[in-house]
Amino acid sequence: MRRAIEVIVRGILRSRVGVALVLSIVVFGIVGAAKLFSSSTDAVPGTRGAPDQPIITASPTAADDGLATPESAPVPVISPGTAAPATVAEAFGMAWVDHRDTTADRWYAGLLPHCTETLAGKLADVDPAAVPADRLTGKPVLIPYAENIVDATIRVDSGLLRLRLTAVAGRWLVDGVDWERA
Repeated sequence: MRRAIEVIVRGILRSRVGVALVLSIVVFGIVGAAKLFSSSTDAVPGTRGAPDQPIITASPTAADDGLATPESAPVPVISPGTAAPATVAEAFGMAWVDHRDTTADRWYAGLLPHCTETLAGKLADVDPAAVPADRLTGKPVLIPYAENIVDATIRVDSGLLRLRLTAVAGRWLVDGVDWERA
């Protein structure tokens, strides 16, 4: 009998299928024994099923990298004798919406005193008929990002006019224009 078992074991261990079968039996035996003799999963909370609390992916004590709050926002620098950013934003907004019953050259000339050379170059070939607003309906709201960079939003009859202002040689000028539908 012993000889018969040795022949069978040798035959099984010589084939790949036999070796795989023996290894899988050993693995299942170890896993089964581990489950049988392991302690209850209730002893270690969160090891099974959904977590009890939300998973935190960032430190709750890390610094906030969101928008600047009014308390910590930088104060825009205004040179003596020059207009404040809100005044420049409103003047540009008034010129921007003044596009009816005027020529493209007159509309463009109205924008020039309030914008940088870079923006003036971008606006040179704009058709004023494409301006999506006809009037300002609110005052500029400023969001300062640095002493020389400010964003301004102005409500218009069709949405929001968004302007990026920058201080060039102590003078505030509009450097970017965007419009957002209400």
